[in-house]
Amino acid sequence: MITVPAYFNDAQRQATRDAGKLAGLDVLRIVNEPTAASLAYGLGLKRDEVQNIAVYDLGGGTFDISILHLEDGIFDVLSTHGDTFLGGDDFDKCIIDYWSSVYNFSEQSLKEDPALGQGIRLLAEQAKKQLSEKEYFSHTIADRVFSIDRNTFESLISPLVEKTIQMCRLALKDAGLKSEEIDHVVLVGGSTRVPLVKKEIQKFFGKEAYDKVNPDEVVALGAAIQADILAGNRSDLLLLDITPLSLGIETLGGLMDVIIPRNTKVPAGAGRQYTTSVDGQTKLRISVYQGERDLVRYNRKLGEFILKGIPPMPAGIPKIEVRFITDADGILTVKAKELRSGTEAQIEIKSTYGISEEEMAAMLLDSIHNAGEDRDAKALQEAVNEGQYILASSKKFITQNSEILDAGDLHQISNLSEKLDDALLSGDKDKINLAIENLNQFTAPLAHKVMDIRIKEALSGKTV
Repeated sequence: MITVPAYFNDAQRQATRDAGKLAGLDVLRIVNEPTAASLAYGLGLKRDEVQNIAVYDLGGGTFDISILHLEDGIFDVLSTHGDTFLGGDDFDKCIIDYWSSVYNFSEQSLKEDPALGQGIRLLAEQAKKQLSEKEYFSHTIADRVFSIDRNTFESLISPLVEKTIQMCRLALKDAGLKSEEIDHVVLVGGSTRVPLVKKEIQKFFGKEAYDKVNPDEVVALGAAIQADILAGNRSDLLLLDITPLSLGIETLGGLMDVIIPRNTKVPAGAGRQYTTSVDGQTKLRISVYQGERDLVRYNRKLGEFILKGIPPMPAGIPKIEVRFITDADGILTVKAKELRSGTEAQIEIKSTYGISEEEMAAMLLDSIHNAGEDRDAKALQEAVNEGQYILASSKKFITQNSEILDAGDLHQISNLSEKLDDALLSGDKDKINLAIENLNQFTAPLAHKVMDIRIKEALSGKTV
C-alpha cells in the first residue's frame, strides 16, 4: 500500500506504482493520503452512524482537503481540493522574510553566505515549532538576535491559512454540503500543530478538530488498515476513492469532451459514441486529456492513439465507442471500437508526460477563474462546428439533387450558404446561429420534397 497526495494525477500515480514495483514491492493499491487518514480515524466510529468527515491535511510542502461520507463502514470520498505548492515550508519562508527585513538581508546576500542562509532556514523551522507551544522565540547567530513572537508569526502566515480555508469552501461546494453538515474535522500533517491553523479550521467548520492520532503517523496507520482490508483480514470497512481531475478526449475544434468527470468514484468505466466527419474516413485519432477547461489547449495531454481499419462509409455512419477505464489506483486505460466492423485499439496511459506540481495545482483554479471565458469559447466553437457541417451538407445536397431543384432554389441556397460562410469568419456566435437557422429553414422543405421524389422513383413499377 502506497499513499500519494490527493492531487497526484494519472501519470504520477502510475510512476509511483512503477517505482514501487522496481523497488521489489508488491503494490496492492495507490491511495490518497487524506483518504488513508480517514480510515485511521474511522476506527472509533460506529457502523450504524451516518457521518460527513472533512480531512484537512497540511504537511511540509502540500495541502489537501477531502470531504468524505461514512455510512455502514463505507468511506465514500465526495470531493477533494488542495494545493501541491503550499505547506509548512511556506510558514518557514514567512519567518525568513521577516528576519531578512529586520536585518536588511537580501536573497543574494544569503546565497553568498551559505552558512548564514542555512542557519537562518533551520532557525525559522525551529521558531515555527516552538511558537506552537510558546509565545516567544529568540536565538542568537553571529552576534545577531533572531526573535519573533506568536502574534507576529500568525499575522505573517494568516494569508496562507486563509488560502486553505478558501479551498475548504470549494471542496464543500463540490461535495454539495455546508460547513454545518460536517460531523468530524480531521487534522493531518505536521503543520496542523500550528495553533492558528487549528483555530481557523475550528472557526470555519464550527466544531472541535479531531486530532487524537499523531498527525505525522495517521496516514501510515490508515494505509496499514487499508492493506489489511485488501489482504482479506477484515471486511467491516470499505473505501471508495475518486479521480482528482476530469478525463476526456479532444473533439472537433479543439473542444474537451469529458468522459469521466472529476470526483468520479474509482474503479470506474464510462463510454461514449462518436462518428466520422469526412466521407470515406478510415482512421480516427483519439487524443486523451486531463483537466477542467473546455478547450483542450488549456488541459494536460496524457496520450493519443489512432483507430485504424474503419470501413469507408459516408460521414456520420460509423459508430465508434470510446471507453475510459480507471482501476483502483486511478490508472487509465482508453479503448476505441468501431461497432459495425469490430475494429478496435487501446492505450494505457504511461508516466512519460511531465508536469510540475505548481502547474497541476493551478489547473483547477484556472478552470474556476476562466469559467466564463471558456463557456463563451466553447459555445462559439460548437456554433462553428455546426455551421461547417451545415455548409458541407448543403454543398452535397446541391450536388446530388441539382436536376430536381429549380434555379431559384439553387440560387437561394448558394446565397444563404455564402452568408453562413461570412458569419463563420466573423467569429460572432449569434450571427453564426442566425445564419444556420435561416439556411435550415429554407432547405428543410426542399429536403422533404426531394425525399418524396426519390421514394416515388424507388417504388416506381413496384407493388406494395
